[in-house]
Amino acid sequence: MDASSTPDAVPGPPTGHAVPVVPAERASRARRLAAPALYLAAAGAAFTYVGTVDPNEPGHYPVCPLLRLTGILCPGCGGLRSAHAFAHGDLAAAFGSNALAVVGYFVFAGFMALWLVRAFRGGPVPRIVLRPAHWWAVGAVALVFAVVRNLSFGSALAP
Repeated sequence: MDASSTPDAVPGPPTGHAVPVVPAERASRARRLAAPALYLAAAGAAFTYVGTVDPNEPGHYPVCPLLRLTGILCPGCGGLRSAHAFAHGDLAAAFGSNALAVVGYFVFAGFMALWLVRAFRGGPVPRIVLRPAHWWAVGAVALVFAVVRNLSFGSALAP
């Protein structure tokens, strides 16, 4: 029987012949996939909890301290309601509660997909390396979002 016809074969060198997968390689792949799987399980558990325990009902979650003390919406205000709507597949309501959080959900999903693919193929763990200017830009976007959602013309961004 040819190695390329076995079900547990991976492409080999450029000669076109397949190389059988050995059990140690399977264990190594499982080890590489463990970290992203744990992160996905934690995120899934958090979304399951928030999807089950409605943040629109008073008393389930604490109120934002900045909102309670000053009446000003922070960039995270509405994030739990956004996650609840997102967990139920209601993207319009999720964007209405906190558009910045929804963007964060998609960035997280993209990063996790990249990490899983690289872990499966044996590539390096993806790193988010931002220069200080990029961090300042992220902070500026969050600040502008917080300011605009507290002004009358930006009330569409308020939860």
